Amino acid sequence: MKIIEISGLQFAYPNGRKALGGVELVVERGESLALIGPNGSGKSTLLLHLNGILVGSGDIKIFGLPVGKKNLAEIRKRVGVVFQDPDDQLFSPTVFDDVAFGPINLGLKKEEVGKRVYEALTKVGLRNLAEESPQHLSFGEKKRVSVATVLSMEPELLVLDEPTSNLDPKSRRELLELFKELEGTKIIATHDLQAVDELATRVAILHEGKIAADGDKSEILKDSALLKEFDLY
Repeated sequence: MKIIEISGLQFAYPNGRKALGGVELVVERGESLALIGPNGSGKSTLLLHLNGILVGSGDIKIFGLPVGKKNLAEIRKRVGVVFQDPDDQLFSPTVFDDVAFGPINLGLKKEEVGKRVYEALTKVGLRNLAEESPQHLSFGEKKRVSVATVLSMEPELLVLDEPTSNLDPKSRRELLELFKELEGTKIIATHDLQAVDELATRVAILHEGKIAADGDKSEILKDSALLKEFDLY
């Protein structure tokens, strides 16, 4: 089943900078796709179209549903986005409240909300910090809480924007091990080629707002000439 279908996607920011210039992409259920490319290639911009945070021209379908006002609520139930900066995702007085925000907005009962919160916090190894303020946590802990806020929604599609950036080696390793255990379809935008090798089954190179290469992970990562061409090696 096609989870993501993108055709002719274009997007420009209000200052006129063109970020996407005709993206064509199809992702099947169960794939783990890594989006790689130099800074400014459009990776984060593309991710923000997957649940309607940004809206460009072209066609996007998620789970067969056109991304638009009519379907946004349903799509956002099924797509979980973890932002690069956890402070963009954490705004509640306690860790518990942040992780509970999504399930509460799904209309779940209090008991189910609590169950999901503690299951998500256990997965990221932070169950003991449920009553802490997110602002008192380290960057690595905040990053894991931001992952828990998405896991508590039980999304079918997990979208990760630079998931290992700015992490110390221990925190990076812990998150990589967590992501490897998670089932379902994953889209990972990253500069971390080692993480790509561990997490992805397929790699697409985004360059100047277009897909410049797309293929099996082993083929792309072994092609040093291709990686050098796009400043990735």
